[in-house]
Amino acid sequence: MNKSCPFCQSGENPDYKKSEKLKKYISDQGKILKHLRTGVCAKHQRRLARAIKQARFLALLPFTTRIS
Repeated sequence: MNKSCPFCQSGENPDYKKSEKLKKYISDQGKILKHLRTGVCAKHQRRLARAIKQARFLALLPFTTRIS
């Protein structure tokens, strides 16, 4: 399963302000998906995790989802 990094292709870095784009890299339980599943390179995976954590802190993304 060889995917190319979407951030390398577009030439941009993950940003905490783009919460709609970050939702693609979070599971339905609210966990950050691994790079093997998303196809993000190691450099951008670290930046992506930092952006997701920052967006969570600023309440742009949820920490977890409610299971009812």
